[in-house]
Amino acid sequence: MAKVETAVGGASFVKPSYGKWIAVAIAAVVAGAIVLDTKVVRVGSESDIRQQAFSPDVYGVDTFPRIRDFVAQKAVEASEIGALALSDKAKLAETYGTASSTGSIIPVKFEGVVGEGKSGLYNVTIDGVPSEIRVRVQTGPAINGTDLRDVPGDIAFGDFKNQIEYQNAASAINRAMKQVVLEGLDTSALTGKTIQVTGAFRLINPKNWLVTPTEVTVR
Repeated sequence: MAKVETAVGGASFVKPSYGKWIAVAIAAVVAGAIVLDTKVVRVGSESDIRQQAFSPDVYGVDTFPRIRDFVAQKAVEASEIGALALSDKAKLAETYGTASSTGSIIPVKFEGVVGEGKSGLYNVTIDGVPSEIRVRVQTGPAINGTDLRDVPGDIAFGDFKNQIEYQNAASAINRAMKQVVLEGLDTSALTGKTIQVTGAFRLINPKNWLVTPTEVTVR
């Protein structure tokens, strides 16, 4: 401790200097606060990933397999819901769909004969589905919509930084599906073939089903 000689009435005494110790105490408090406010993040952990920039393609590749499995588990035969779609759209949505602000998403599966296609959209005729219903399957090159993103019901806008990331996630899932499901599909030779499809469609017009596939087999 530093000492200061002070004279009072001819006598002198030693006065301690507290400035140095006050500075040391303040520094210790600040250091403690920094330690308490510091989060240790293990490289490669979930927290570390969140610090990185969002990569849509990585997200799509990681997420599509889970969506494919979900759709496979929940898909209902098209022949079982065709009549219900025409008679009671609300009941179809409530019973088989995933709620969405722009129409419930229905997981579906079917086997049918491929008709004419245009811009990668192919009509499919399915036994047991009323003729009033038009069923089409997306085959690319462009895969549109957010049906795959929305079908599990647990991918929310709040999971992303903004609307752009949310939309990019949907597009990336579509691209991942295309790479896994449609990459080897010869769309030029589909007409007249029998195909088995598992996928999902948004229930807006019950007479018009645009199916985004998660599995396609050409027989």
